[in-house]
Amino acid sequence: MLTSFVATLPSTLEQGLIYAVLAFGIMITYAILDFPDLTVDGSFPLGGAVSSALILAGWGPLAALAAAIVAGTLAGLFTGLIHVKLKVRALFSGIIMMTALYSINLRITGGNALLSLPRKAVTIFRNNPLADSLPADLRVLIIAALIVVGLKLLLDGYLRTRAGYLLRAAGDNETVVTALGRDKGNVKIVGLVLANGLVALSGAILCQQQRMFEVSMGTGAMVLGLASVIIGLNLFRRNEKVRITTKVVVGAILYKVCVAFAIAAGLSPMDMKLVTAALFLAILASGTIKRKEKAHA
Repeated sequence: MLTSFVATLPSTLEQGLIYAVLAFGIMITYAILDFPDLTVDGSFPLGGAVSSALILAGWGPLAALAAAIVAGTLAGLFTGLIHVKLKVRALFSGIIMMTALYSINLRITGGNALLSLPRKAVTIFRNNPLADSLPADLRVLIIAALIVVGLKLLLDGYLRTRAGYLLRAAGDNETVVTALGRDKGNVKIVGLVLANGLVALSGAILCQQQRMFEVSMGTGAMVLGLASVIIGLNLFRRNEKVRITTKVVVGAILYKVCVAFAIAAGLSPMDMKLVTAALFLAILASGTIKRKEKAHA
């Protein structure tokens, strides 16, 4: 069991880093905005659909990633407009967009539920000068790490700007945003746009890494990302010096390590959704128990 677990560790770290980008997006909606955004289950495969379709059409991998980000931001924009302008509850707004995106994703792929990229296709991980210059067994890990570090630094910088502080205030205390002369609804829309752009980017990166898009790949993305965020936040709950982005990255990697260990222990891949649900429940339950113990102390 231990041998097989260690053997899969490099690919587990790769997956953890790629899903850390997804967790960045959910960090914004869950930990900062306190917005239950189910758009994620649709914007994650949206990024993959756009990226895969464009690469098959002859686009470069970076341009395909940029287009995926734009598509994700549009999904977040419509969710925000439905919530803010039409006064629809946050949960329902996300459900509406998630449902609509399923059909949109199929439209993008020409009605194909599955798209495969040929081995000779140029992606950020293969068949390009940077990737070809790296060790074959480490290229995905190195490139994924560079992407995550770059995004982390950008997010850290953004959260220290005035716009970043307004985003935090919109989740913590909306009256502060109003007192500063800003529209709290517009601030929420900006947060949703940014979050879903990151989520779509994660889906696009995953499809370029796996060379495959599958229309149901977003099922459970919200839970996966939430589990990553909550693991990271709980792990460093008492250490305020660790940035929230660092906590999220560590949480995503630990989540994928737990899943890999479960598979190495003998569980079937078909049980992974059950493992995900159980792990998520355990995380939430442990947090509730700790809060009760602290209240009685």
